[in-house]
Amino acid sequence: MPELPEVETVRRGLQPAMEGQVIARARVNRAGLRWPFPDRMAERLTGRRVLALRRRSKYILADLDGAETLILHLGMSGRILVSGDPLGRFHHHHPAPQKHDHVVLDIANGARVTFNDARRFGAMDLWPTDRLDTHPLLVNLGPEPLGNSFDDATLAARLTGRRTPIKAALLDQRNVAGLGNIYVCEALHRAGINPRRLAGSLSRGRIARLVPVIRDVLSEAIVAGGSSLRDHLQTDGELGYFQHSFRVYDREGAPCRTDACTGTIRRIVQSGRSTFYCPRCQR
Repeated sequence: MPELPEVETVRRGLQPAMEGQVIARARVNRAGLRWPFPDRMAERLTGRRVLALRRRSKYILADLDGAETLILHLGMSGRILVSGDPLGRFHHHHPAPQKHDHVVLDIANGARVTFNDARRFGAMDLWPTDRLDTHPLLVNLGPEPLGNSFDDATLAARLTGRRTPIKAALLDQRNVAGLGNIYVCEALHRAGINPRRLAGSLSRGRIARLVPVIRDVLSEAIVAGGSSLRDHLQTDGELGYFQHSFRVYDREGAPCRTDACTGTIRRIVQSGRSTFYCPRCQR
């Protein structure tokens, strides 16, 4: 499933085509994906101007001039591709429709935004913008790891007394919004923290070191266009390439990349998910 960097990469790719622009025509080709689409979704989107494109956790939020916000989640295999040339520099034809093109937005500037989802685990909803924080998918989310409200004091408060492994605590969206399996593994390795260590046992000093590491890993992944392991594509159809910088994820049996460490990356299963770490330098 796409994590924060992949979703942020898609959001940034959509901005030139959508932000400040009018949706000239919306086409909805099925009744829903993971859940049913909202009533009259195509009608409610057509003619609306996109005031801003934001991200909350792993959700893209398109604020519309009709006082509603389009909430979009990519699910397991969702892709959003932009065709045409909204900047007017070149001439690009729109590709032929594909089997799993479920929602298509024709933008007044000539761009086309297509949501394609082979597994249909994605989701879209429309919700009043002034009550967005009450949406069931958003109401319990924790602080954004790249936002000003995420610091060592905030994380320490959320980990206090927790007897769950730190890996699971960081994946809990109520503690930190947007983190997923890949980037938690990478951040814990850089911070030298064993993923099995109980969250409540981390010292304030180790938490203070972990917070900037999380920010760094996410920021580097965004610059790289995210990680393309299976389904993720950027909005222009290009792959992300942060997977080439993995230090532990999906590197079972490989040597640790920490300077002067002679350890070997190990894989264990935590809460049904693969965890990759170095037992020598992660304590």
